Amino acid sequence: MSNHEHEKHAQGHAHPHTNDAELAQTLNLDARILGSYLTEATAWAASLAAKEPETMIDVGAGSGVGTVALAQQFPHAAVTALDKSAQMLTMTRAAAAENGVGARVRGIQTDLDEAWPSEITADLLWASSSLHEVADPYRVLTDMFAALNPGGLLLVLEMDGLPSFLPETLPAGSPLAPGLEPRLHEILAGMGWNHFPDWQPVLASVGFTVQRRPFPTVGSSTPELAARYARHFLARIHQTLAGAASPTDAASPTDAASSADMASLELLLGDGPESLERRGDLQVRGHRTGWAARKP
Repeated sequence: MSNHEHEKHAQGHAHPHTNDAELAQTLNLDARILGSYLTEATAWAASLAAKEPETMIDVGAGSGVGTVALAQQFPHAAVTALDKSAQMLTMTRAAAAENGVGARVRGIQTDLDEAWPSEITADLLWASSSLHEVADPYRVLTDMFAALNPGGLLLVLEMDGLPSFLPETLPAGSPLAPGLEPRLHEILAGMGWNHFPDWQPVLASVGFTVQRRPFPTVGSSTPELAARYARHFLARIHQTLAGAASPTDAASPTDAASSADMASLELLLGDGPESLERRGDLQVRGHRTGWAARKP
């Protein structure tokens, strides 16, 4: 794969406008409800590691859920959290302290689009939903390959489907538009939400030996937690689509949300009988893919 093709992989990714505090709330709710994938993924890393890691780096640590999971899975390893946001690193250190692993966690503020931190090496690298954020992932992965000790392991995780909350089939007589969530997800995919490449060929071209594994997850939560997460996520969707909504109900799935779709979102986000907090049928479902990449 050429460098030009690698650069194209980084294009077209889009997010709704959100600040660090809002993003951290969403990440923490995701971890509380769908967090079994963290246990499975860190256990997968432990099963593949050539030796017990002594040093680990969480690349794009966010609110620190991955940092804490790594520190808990590997109780003798030191973890360095990298993030370009000072606020996120503060949250990561607080989360580590709250979970009793603060003594083994440090944070380094860095923008990976500028450079990999000098002289930072590790036995294990972890990049969860972060690689697709960088402008030139090929260059960053080349730097990560160099930063791994011989025989070291890189775990890349991506959310390969947006979370779902509503039942797949709505009850008869529901005022919500049929097929609402799959259609919204398709629209958002067309807008570049959660866009990322298949990392396997990119990782292989850098020099890694790669294997891939899916992590489907049905969330474990109370109705209150499910409603909170759904409200956070669907409010972001509503914010994104509000300015692009079609004035008719004939919107193309990859074009814009119809007026019926927007009305359904407003019912869910409102305080009436269809509101998220009053529903008894919410079930949080998610799906991630992981790539385990070993350096020779």
